Amino acid sequence: MSDDNKNSGDKNPRKAGEFKVPPRTWIVWIAIFGGIVLLMLFKDRMEPPSAALSQYQFQQMVESNLIVRATISYNPQSPDLREIAGKYKGVENGHAAEVAFRVKARLYPELEQKLLSMKEFEPHEPNTMLFSFLLSVLPIIIIAALIWFFFIRQIKMAGKGAMSFGKSKARLLAKDRNKTTFKDVAGIEEAIEEVSELVEFLKDPKKFQRLGGRIPKGILMIGPPGTGKTLLAKAIAGEADAAFFSISGSDFVEMFVGVGASRVRDMFEQARRNTPCLVFIDEIDAVGRSRGHGLGGGNDEREQTLNALLVEMDGFDTQEGIIIIAATNRPDVLDPALLRPGRFDRQVTVNLPDVRGREAILKVHAKNVKLAPSVDLSVIARGTPGYSGAELANLLNEAALLAASTNKKAVNMEELEEARDKVRWGRERRSLAMTDEDKKCTAWHEAGHALVNVMLKHTHPLHKVTIIPRGQSLGSTMSLPKTDILNRRRKEMLDMIAVMMAGRIAEEIVSGDISSGAAGDIQQATNMARAMVTQWGMSDRLGMVQYGNDDEYVFLGREVSRAKVYSEFTAQEIDGEVKLIIDHAFNTAKDILTTNIDKLELIATSLLEYETLDGPQVDEIVTTGKFTAPPPRPDVGPPHGAPAGTPLPETPAKPVPPTLPGLGTPAPATA
Repeated sequence: MSDDNKNSGDKNPRKAGEFKVPPRTWIVWIAIFGGIVLLMLFKDRMEPPSAALSQYQFQQMVESNLIVRATISYNPQSPDLREIAGKYKGVENGHAAEVAFRVKARLYPELEQKLLSMKEFEPHEPNTMLFSFLLSVLPIIIIAALIWFFFIRQIKMAGKGAMSFGKSKARLLAKDRNKTTFKDVAGIEEAIEEVSELVEFLKDPKKFQRLGGRIPKGILMIGPPGTGKTLLAKAIAGEADAAFFSISGSDFVEMFVGVGASRVRDMFEQARRNTPCLVFIDEIDAVGRSRGHGLGGGNDEREQTLNALLVEMDGFDTQEGIIIIAATNRPDVLDPALLRPGRFDRQVTVNLPDVRGREAILKVHAKNVKLAPSVDLSVIARGTPGYSGAELANLLNEAALLAASTNKKAVNMEELEEARDKVRWGRERRSLAMTDEDKKCTAWHEAGHALVNVMLKHTHPLHKVTIIPRGQSLGSTMSLPKTDILNRRRKEMLDMIAVMMAGRIAEEIVSGDISSGAAGDIQQATNMARAMVTQWGMSDRLGMVQYGNDDEYVFLGREVSRAKVYSEFTAQEIDGEVKLIIDHAFNTAKDILTTNIDKLELIATSLLEYETLDGPQVDEIVTTGKFTAPPPRPDVGPPHGAPAGTPLPETPAKPVPPTLPGLGTPAPATA
């Protein structure tokens, strides 16, 4: 039962465990008994209609041989009476018909023997009183049982019945079932150290209470998706040997008003009965969004749920052994009252792992994967900057599936390399039909990206360039940084924009025309240039001023009540600076390509022949002007065993531009 039924001023409080029947239960019972009475009253009316005859009329029909068939049975309540029911020849609706009748008659022995000797009459065994009672009451009992099952039992079932909307959906992970510990968590050592004192508090609370210390009431885990926030919370519960309640923020809100607040109260009531315990609320931004931004419309059910959560977190005592852990990747939309000390006292940031963390994560997930002795996970860790823990786990799984599909006994580096590219950029689509003109245009486009990437000083090392369709792109130029990216420099971003512009320029050089294949490049370059001007203060003309930050909160309704922070003249200045940056990068890329047209043509020709070139092979072309043919790879090539460079059936393909990658996430330049 919820806290609404509690009364602090009651002089005779109910004892613990005493059950009080809700008022609605009495209404249901009254309806049940009323239904039983109505069934008994209308029992006779539900039987087939029959004519009630007197004993004289019955004897006259027997003498006239009008009885068609009848049954003689004893009356249990009056042993001297006989109940006779059957049909006789009569007239119904103006036509001859068999009419049903019934009669209670006293038959003297001679008449009874005469009737039993006639073929139209049959004796019926007498019913006992108990059998008659059960026969009449059994349908009523069955109906009452069904009503009890569908209504009363459903109301009493906590959290499982159809009528228990206000019960919490938190799932309890018992102590003996939670086997996750800190050994299963890798790559976030700082976060583990920060929450380790929670484990010590749950094991020995008096250690902190002795000096007057107070454990945090709540801990908010902040980090990108897939970094291990939920896994870390389960590890805390496993290390502390405590009960672990897990619930999602969206589980609180239902289609009925008031259900969310009731579930919050019920969840904390369950937590108090299972102390010490941890309550983990995943994706808390579903119910913890800032209040007051509904623009005056409609339902405030989420705000009521948030209010109940705020009251419960501020009301319970931390000495009870209840710790709230919440996770979100959108801390900027949470209500300030939820983040204040006393509710969520501490915020733990769970970042993307660095190179050492990625190697540790790969080792944890590689325990269940059979790797070849030649596999070096440190190489994979260095080649996966910006990957989260979930992506690394998916990488090993994809590599195992690739090795199993080729009937290999272990996972080799080739499968790991292919799985890395598949997880980040998509799988190769060798079956996509492209015309010779499309393949030539794509080869020159990607050759332009690759050449400018190698020639410029502040770009990341080229990983590979391919004209094999992968994911949503017709071709890809992939670069991987040597180390993790913590900050990006202005010169680095200017060179990256120049690399993005190179594909369109190379297309125009070879064909004298341009295509829509550079849509993704233009989008990425524009977004990066605008961010340089409006967010990172990299424009000498506009200075270190941030413009347009309010655009991120349009969905919260803040933009409606807030004026723009810059004028129309400043907006024109921003557009001019963005255009200036892109034009400068365009001219830089064009100068490089026109100066090294022979190397550009060699890279494009090699791509048309071999489809994929590694970074060292492109470096060889740029350095020496020559290309050494790689050894043949029987497992790579067009489908159906066709040699590399064989044109496929003509089907025009339209590329789809990719989304803009985040900082520290390398992305292919798409054709």
